[in-house]
Amino acid sequence: MLPVASITLTAIAIAAFALIWAVRQSDEVSVERQLRTTERSIQAIVGELAKQQEMVAVWDDAVLQLNKPTLDLQWLDANLGIWLSRTFDQDQVYILNAQNEPIDATIDEARVSPGEFNRVRPGLESLLQGLRGDRSSPHADHVDRPDDPIYLTTGKAVHDAHLLELQGRPAAVSAMKIVPESTDVPQAPGSEFLLVSIRFLDGSFIDEIARRNLIESLRFSREDIPHSGEVSVPLKSDAGRLIGYFIWRPELPGSKILQVVGPSAAVACLIMVVLTVRLVRSLRRSMSKLQRAVVELRASEAQAHYLAFHDVLTGLPNRAMLDEKLDQALIRTRRGKKTAVLMLDLDRFKNINDTLGHQAGDDVVKELAGRLSDVLPSTDFLARLGGDEFAIVQAEIDGNDDAEALCTRILETVRQPFQVLGHQIFVGVSIGVAIAPDAGLERVDLMRKADIALYRAKAEGRDACRIFTAEMDETVKLRSIVEDELRAAIANGDELRVFYQPQVDMSGPTVIGLEALVRWQHPAHGLIEPSRFIAVAEETGLINQLGEWVLQQACLASKRWPDLSIAVNLSPVQFRTSGFAERLIEIVRDNGVDPRRIEIEITESLLLNDDELSHTALRILRKAGFKIALDDFGTGYSSLSYLRRFEVDKVKIDQSFVQHLEGENETAAIVSSIVSLCQAMGLTVIAEGVETEDQRRFLSTAGCSEMQGFLFSRALPEEQVSSLLANLRETGGRAFNMRPSPA
Repeated sequence: MLPVASITLTAIAIAAFALIWAVRQSDEVSVERQLRTTERSIQAIVGELAKQQEMVAVWDDAVLQLNKPTLDLQWLDANLGIWLSRTFDQDQVYILNAQNEPIDATIDEARVSPGEFNRVRPGLESLLQGLRGDRSSPHADHVDRPDDPIYLTTGKAVHDAHLLELQGRPAAVSAMKIVPESTDVPQAPGSEFLLVSIRFLDGSFIDEIARRNLIESLRFSREDIPHSGEVSVPLKSDAGRLIGYFIWRPELPGSKILQVVGPSAAVACLIMVVLTVRLVRSLRRSMSKLQRAVVELRASEAQAHYLAFHDVLTGLPNRAMLDEKLDQALIRTRRGKKTAVLMLDLDRFKNINDTLGHQAGDDVVKELAGRLSDVLPSTDFLARLGGDEFAIVQAEIDGNDDAEALCTRILETVRQPFQVLGHQIFVGVSIGVAIAPDAGLERVDLMRKADIALYRAKAEGRDACRIFTAEMDETVKLRSIVEDELRAAIANGDELRVFYQPQVDMSGPTVIGLEALVRWQHPAHGLIEPSRFIAVAEETGLINQLGEWVLQQACLASKRWPDLSIAVNLSPVQFRTSGFAERLIEIVRDNGVDPRRIEIEITESLLLNDDELSHTALRILRKAGFKIALDDFGTGYSSLSYLRRFEVDKVKIDQSFVQHLEGENETAAIVSSIVSLCQAMGLTVIAEGVETEDQRRFLSTAGCSEMQGFLFSRALPEEQVSSLLANLRETGGRAFNMRPSPA
């Protein structure tokens, strides 16, 4: 019996040793995996910063914008500082001029004073000097030149990136020269602006690593003092200086298995003294669980990889994977194939979030992802970029027809109603397409051109697709030229002029008001109508400066003709500017003008847009005494209900109706109805664009006595207005010859 017991105990001891060894091996594999993934994440953040910067630092528009006499802060926020911060969670973004002085600063997704850069400058000085070519800098040899491909793709980026200690915190820092992507934009060596991006590694970065790699209780510490059961990995700067430690509690699947099977194993050992077979079975069960634990570890690593390259809401690939797939497709394009990049953006998506909430918006995005996946062939690649923005890579196509056919299928499927939270919602989608190699072979440039085509689709009515052409790029460049020259014209003030068109009360007839209309006396192109530059002013933010200048001139006109009202057109863009109403009131007060003599002309879109900032500004202006006139009435929604809600004082019948009064009974009936309803509500009605005696006669019969148009006078410069008013006083109103004046 003793030999049998001895053999049994020996078998038990061997089995127990094998189990403990397997447990330790499993735990060591898990800890090693988490160490490797954490180190890789730390190393990768430097490369990620550089790739993110390259998207905007190698760009003609960035060079052109930064070299303008006055910085367009709105453009910088939308394309550089705040965009990088919001899109890629960069903690701090700075733009430095050629002397390394800060001209723009963003911290935590908000614009701050450029002087904030001085807080981090001491830790970055040698890096910046090295990037500028100073051979005395210890970083001079670290700079990656365009001929060093590393992880960038344009082949034009000049940058340096490091792990550093800034303000006592671990940080990944990347600095890159802002350079043109083409030879169309000249740049003298040494004049480059610098883009500096900082990602601190003890903030949201820790949460991101923990989420991606399923690491529990990850934290940063200046000292290597882990708690019981924790492990640590040192974080060193590129120069080898110890910054601190990342500490976490590792996942130990083997120990967990032992906790589960340990009591069972003890009981089994007692029994196996008699029955050795129980030991064998127990060991088999334990090893089976161990195998499952290893499988779970591999699944965990696969899940971390999946989360790094996929969108959580839709499950689609994200921008990171899009970049990889597009780069691969462009390699094949260089071998003779064509590749199309489609940028998609839902129309009126903001209205869904505003009216039904963000849950409804998420539901629409998820359903849209499903619809797009259904219409795409397996060879095409779909990614979600964020919000309601999607991108498609259509590889190995024959030409434009293939891209247009896909766009047609997408438009048709998106036009079908969405069922969301019990509501039937209709949306459209705008699509911009850029095709390689026709539009280029660089990923960043190709996506930019697809964005330009998307902008054109939206500008031309939405719910459509547009394929990029060179003309679109020329249009963008031309708009940039117009912007530069208009900015200079506003700053100088000597090229802008205000003309005034009389508004006539036919019971006199007498002039009761003047509409102020801005003109641009361009030194090369002559007198330019507002239709050719107002849109550019609105898009670039210059409309605020332009509008204030026109109001200043209107105030001077009101002082010159105090018995007349002066009408000023305002853009909806101005109303969305914080403090806008207060600024207008200040201008009028400083000029000593009665606000009741200033008439603010607005369009229907301002009232229809559910924008509380605009509506508040409108109420403040009306309370201050300004009169409110609704311009171009009849061309839009044209509901009298919102006229009552916003207490509009005057309605202007659009000239398109006036011009079709003669011979069109339907138009005449509409105009008569507008006049009757407005009079019933106590609103003044004025018709614009009156050019013939028949039009004047019909409007008078319909009850509209206030008019303006070429029948009475074209828009006149200030000195000619004075002559017209003097003639009217001398002739008792007979100076109006009631014949159309030349344009």
